[in-house]
Amino acid sequence: MRRLRQLAERTPAGRERYVDLLRALAITMVVLGHWSVTVIGRDVAGQATGHSALGDLRWAYPLTWLAQVMPVFFLVGGYANAASLTRLRARGGDAAGWLIDRSARLLRPTSTLLLVLTAAAAVAWLRNIDPTQIRQVFWFATIPLWFLVAYLAAVALTPPMYALHRRLGLTVPLALVALVGLGDLGRLSGPEELSYGNYLFGWLAVHQLGFAWHDARATPPPAGHDARAAPPRAETDAAGPSTPDRPGVRRRRLPTSRGAGLVFLAGGLGAALLLTVLGPWPVAMLKVPDERLDNAAPPSLALLAVAAGQLGLILLLRGPAERLLHRTGPWQLVIGVNLVVLTVFLWHLSAAILLIGLLDAVETLPTPAVDTAAWWAWRVPWLLLLGAVLAVLVAIFGPVEARSGRHRTRRPTLRGTPARSALAVAGYAAVVAALLVNSTAPQQAPEPLGTPVPALAAYLAGAGVLRLLRSGWGTRG
Repeated sequence: MRRLRQLAERTPAGRERYVDLLRALAITMVVLGHWSVTVIGRDVAGQATGHSALGDLRWAYPLTWLAQVMPVFFLVGGYANAASLTRLRARGGDAAGWLIDRSARLLRPTSTLLLVLTAAAAVAWLRNIDPTQIRQVFWFATIPLWFLVAYLAAVALTPPMYALHRRLGLTVPLALVALVGLGDLGRLSGPEELSYGNYLFGWLAVHQLGFAWHDARATPPPAGHDARAAPPRAETDAAGPSTPDRPGVRRRRLPTSRGAGLVFLAGGLGAALLLTVLGPWPVAMLKVPDERLDNAAPPSLALLAVAAGQLGLILLLRGPAERLLHRTGPWQLVIGVNLVVLTVFLWHLSAAILLIGLLDAVETLPTPAVDTAAWWAWRVPWLLLLGAVLAVLVAIFGPVEARSGRHRTRRPTLRGTPARSALAVAGYAAVVAALLVNSTAPQQAPEPLGTPVPALAAYLAGAGVLRLLRSGWGTRG
């Protein structure tokens, strides 16, 4: 509590606290959503299994328009990445230095998860547990890494994409949306592989809007602006002096007025209704078992339309939320969650595995059928027990992330050598490729260490290179 109080007292007056709240809420909703729709059953061998209840809860499909919060995370991620990149460049750093610095907060908690799970898999293999079963458990525990692949790619592309944003403004996300539309046409008329680019284009489109939101906050308000109607603004953009927006869609700043919020909300929801009710896309914005089409994997136009509606709602609620966050108690709570937010996300399915295993071991694991009275009654104790297990895991592993948040690359104002830049890109590429291989490897594959060994080796090599670069290797002077 003492540290939270100190962090709250040191919060800059112009900080966009709403971004921190949205990040915390998005991850909390992901965790509660995954836990809430879990159905526990048993296979023919009597082993405990789990799957999503959405296939049996068709009435809940419209609720997924709020429950699908990954667009919110990419939106606030774009804002945060633009802010940190411009700050570092203002101190004389370069893009490679920013990537290296950013890797600390993202990769340290991820490496901890992978090393702990790999060690547990190795112990299970030495105890003659079936490697296929080891892989199944490892695969389920690392489902969050599938999302992290896309986010790490967005982080690595932030320097060139932010430069493109500064030049072309909102034209960039519109072009990315058009590419998503082409991918959707390919998925509907041909092989699914034609839409795989949407994994990058879709999330980058939302990430670019985060850049535009940052520029709206980092630029002085227009003449005649009522300062009482909005929270305190940030300092002038660290990327350079304020410049007027280009006309039309090439403007760099996101419209953040109440009117703009209503336009985004109405336009996004209207487009989503057309694409799902009249169009070919399913209403559910989350994965539904046995459905041919999935709005989230990869992102579809329908999901981006919902994201636009969510952006409108975010803008409409911004004023009241900012006023709330200027109270000490709520702001300290948001700070506390954000200190360990990635740890919460990475470990929440491991918490479910541990709880299921524990209840199964003592023969008290309930397996009621989905959407029955018994299943609904089990939701409350189920969530409370999972929260307790996750709290223990966060207490153990959360300090890794909290310390990473205080980490800064040594001598960040010095420019790096070309070799350092190349190694930073190679390290990030190795990490992203390794996580992608783990996520796409068959769930039923016999993997004694839980994940393909080449993927594990590539991840460790990439993370090791980035750790070496964070120590200051390869800087001039």
